[in-house]
Amino acid sequence: MTTDGLALATRGLQKRYGSRPALAGLDLSVPTGVVYGFLGPNGAGKTTTMRLLTGLIHPDAGSIEVLGRPFGRRDRHRLFEVGALIESPSFYPYLNGRENLRALAATGAPVSGARIEELLELVGLRDRAKDKVQTYSLGMKQRLGIAAALLSDPRLLLLDEPANGLDPAGIVAMRETLRHLASTGKTVFVSSHVLGEVQQLADVIGIIAAGRLVREGPIGELLHGEGEVRVRVAADQVEPARTILGGLATPDAVSDGADGDGWLAVRIGAGRAADVNRALAGAGIFASGLESGSDLESLFLELTQGDGSGGHEGTFFGVAGGSR
Repeated sequence: MTTDGLALATRGLQKRYGSRPALAGLDLSVPTGVVYGFLGPNGAGKTTTMRLLTGLIHPDAGSIEVLGRPFGRRDRHRLFEVGALIESPSFYPYLNGRENLRALAATGAPVSGARIEELLELVGLRDRAKDKVQTYSLGMKQRLGIAAALLSDPRLLLLDEPANGLDPAGIVAMRETLRHLASTGKTVFVSSHVLGEVQQLADVIGIIAAGRLVREGPIGELLHGEGEVRVRVAADQVEPARTILGGLATPDAVSDGADGDGWLAVRIGAGRAADVNRALAGAGIFASGLESGSDLESLFLELTQGDGSGGHEGTFFGVAGGSR
């Protein structure tokens, strides 16, 4: 498998914790200059992958390429080209926000004072920069973590659940910032469980289940033909309608709509709403409501519902460039 033109690639990546496999041959291909959404249920191997990509742990087998070059246990210095926010950010609680960024900047490549001020403005912390971090909310600490990840203006940014603690306005601002970074040629790799946000944010997605990649590609192509049609019929017509819809797709593709009250949902190409309506009308069943849409959640559940890892795992703010 070629890795030319990729900002990040893994091939056959494996990691075990005792007898439990966390990754079982993971192959990721992350193009340069995109926002890549990395999705998977809890326990699927997302956090393990993020830790491997930043050298916090080492693989049992397989290879990693970062910015076109192999990355191994002796290449930690190369992380100055990579910005990362993995799990909860750690800061000195008795220092203020600006002092924390200065302390972090002193451990790596030279960073100007102007760069620190630019990042504080970017993440909306300029007015709180003199306050001790111990007074910051969870969302403010996440914002400071993003600023830390952007200190050295990296070419590749790795973010693990960066929306944790952010309010809706912060999430919208985050989205605008990450899209801007990608537009300047940087690559943004976001591990997230916020499927609706990833659908609006990402250019390319990768979905893993049980430590393996189950789908990867441009989001528009992956969602083409995916989705569902929701239809509402009279209560006494639900079962006949279920049978008819099962004939259009498959019986197990038909379920009760989340709203109940006569709604049925069928997993079928969103463009086939007219076929659904026509089939029901041909049997004398007339819909009082009809909705359709292609969504990432439908694809995600279809690909991961049988992985047995137990649940779902997850994506921010103003504009600039990236860490450590």
